[in-house]
Amino acid sequence: MKLLLTCEHGGNQIPKQFLPYFINTKTTLQSHRGFDIGALDVFNYLKPLSEYSNYSETSRLLIELNRSLHHKNVFSKYSKLFTNSEKQYVIDSYYIVYRNAVENYILNSIQKGDTILHLSIHSFTPILNKVKRTCDIGLLYDPSKTEESEFCKTLKSNLTIENPNIKTRFNYPYLGTADGFTTYLRKQFPENYLGIEIEINQKFASKNAMPSHLKHQIYSAIKSSFSK
Repeated sequence: MKLLLTCEHGGNQIPKQFLPYFINTKTTLQSHRGFDIGALDVFNYLKPLSEYSNYSETSRLLIELNRSLHHKNVFSKYSKLFTNSEKQYVIDSYYIVYRNAVENYILNSIQKGDTILHLSIHSFTPILNKVKRTCDIGLLYDPSKTEESEFCKTLKSNLTIENPNIKTRFNYPYLGTADGFTTYLRKQFPENYLGIEIEINQKFASKNAMPSHLKHQIYSAIKSSFSK
């Protein structure tokens, strides 16, 4: 088994040619709507565990890399104003380039006889629509996939060993079967692929970084789970 690590929402960058569409959006771009705060920091800390890794620092408000192209929110309220040619350029230059690189790695690895464990690193806002999220770390997976279920159970146990006070929940604050990159990849690779999203509460983040002790606990828990 080989570990694949990705981070779809690592930054809030907007390419220069599209900045006119994002006037007076600095606050939004710097919020959870613009990117996953602290996620890239965790991703970089975990990279030594992976055989292959890929990330994006382009804002999800340009194009949502974790949604299918037919999803209503693949383009934000800002990028929905793009011309058709601009939208196609963004799809070709950012969406397809990123997702194809990951998919091709999985395909080549499976063809060589490997099994891929894909951990997609995300973070979530502690309060959404005035509702507090009751979770520190969420593990998103497909319950119908036995290997994914077993890995997440093991990972949760190891996270508890690392920190008994950490609250880990399954398929929270989102469902692992909702439209997303791992959901798409499961359909492309029904065998020898495990797709897990790790969601970390942004309440821990400061200046777009997660605490060193939390990163170490996640690292150790993944390493212990992966080696079994």
